[in-house]
Amino acid sequence: MSDALLVLTNAPDVEVAGQIARHLVAHRLAACVNQLAPCRSTYRWNGAVEEAEEIPLLIKTTAARYPELEAALRALHPYELPELIAVGIEHGLPDYLAWVAGETQVQP
Repeated sequence: MSDALLVLTNAPDVEVAGQIARHLVAHRLAACVNQLAPCRSTYRWNGAVEEAEEIPLLIKTTAARYPELEAALRALHPYELPELIAVGIEHGLPDYLAWVAGETQVQP
């Protein structure tokens, strides 16, 4: 199993999604962030069923960078409780996983 993680979250709109993506990549908290097409989310919040259009983000990072990524996402995200799910990447193209690791290393 690699150290790489796929982190999932949703942003309320394209502008916020772009801000989050640029910040995470610029600060080497993610090697890549994919902004997907808008989706419709249905969920229960504060006792009521809600619906919202959201922009899914697929974030590629490492377990070592996850704590800082989580802190940054909490600070940047406008939601009171943003979705933040990290899934370990068990298998992947070795060169791609090495690239993810290299792009998320802290620079001196």
